[in-house]
Amino acid sequence: MHGAQPVDYSLKRTGMNPLRDVHDMILLVQSLRKVKPDVTLAYFIKPVIYGTLAAWLAGVRRRFALIEGLGYVFTPPAGIEPVGRRLLRRAVVGLYRVALQRASRVFLLNDDDINEFLTRGLVHSAAVVKLGGIGVDLEQWRPAAPVVRPITFLLAARLLREKGITEFAEAARQVKARHPTVRFILLGGLDPNPGALSRAEVERWVAEGILEWPGHVEVRPWLEQASVYVLPSYYREGVPRSAQEAMAMARPVITTDAPGCRDTVIEGKNGFLVPIRDPAALAAAMLRFVECPELIVSMGQASRRLAVARFDVHKVNRMMIEAMGFSPATIDSPERVHAVPVKEAERGVIGEEV
Repeated sequence: MHGAQPVDYSLKRTGMNPLRDVHDMILLVQSLRKVKPDVTLAYFIKPVIYGTLAAWLAGVRRRFALIEGLGYVFTPPAGIEPVGRRLLRRAVVGLYRVALQRASRVFLLNDDDINEFLTRGLVHSAAVVKLGGIGVDLEQWRPAAPVVRPITFLLAARLLREKGITEFAEAARQVKARHPTVRFILLGGLDPNPGALSRAEVERWVAEGILEWPGHVEVRPWLEQASVYVLPSYYREGVPRSAQEAMAMARPVITTDAPGCRDTVIEGKNGFLVPIRDPAALAAAMLRFVECPELIVSMGQASRRLAVARFDVHKVNRMMIEAMGFSPATIDSPERVHAVPVKEAERGVIGEEV
């Protein structure tokens, strides 16, 4: 529609081979010199680091970075932190510092991440732009009728321990002991991340009758079946997109009082905040909806209002466009769009959190 020209380039999503990454960055520099873009926008850890540096080396004048969340390396572990993880964080911090000093603007989603980056000296305060959420299409994610029978709790996430999936399963076990007809649905596929759950663990919960696991499926039809959306994450989220989508569909939210997650709930208005790694507190919040199902309706309506006020993707896009120095008329001009890198499992500008 905008005359974009996709350009592939190699960048291994989860690899930690610096020689491979530097080699890929050099190839990207060569590609950018051929394309000669006026502006680059990189997002996710590796593309922000190597894409921003490549754009600087290629002489691109305006370089922008979007940090949707700090991810695995900035998420505090449950126990003693492995040495390898500490070393990885040091490496990421150092690379971020080098790359982001060369960014014209850095888009972050919440105050916790902004404070983290400023405290560590990773970015200049003048370069920071807070978006408050990546946003959702409110026309696509329209309100669905509330579900009060059977009451159904849904969690959609990559199957990482840091997403609070184990806590979700344990809370489900506690609630079902008192109310066997309550449904618990887990959406998401297996993941190569170091913090991922195994298939055997998830299938064991299914076999016990604790929860349903359709796997990696389209979220919206399942949200229509849900009464309440649950995200007990202690992962360093930006502002969880799944919670934004649930709110747009008029679903109450139970989530943790953790960076990013807390930005989706006004306590007692559109849902409840619970401590991280606390299945009992999570179960207690769920039971409030089971025992007072009218909250599903009133808090769901509050979620939709909050989504309209905070998470309209068109408002977020306009904020980004203005911060990048464009006008909407410029963006809508097809001849101004030269290249859009393509997302692939092993190639492209869109990696995922290390």
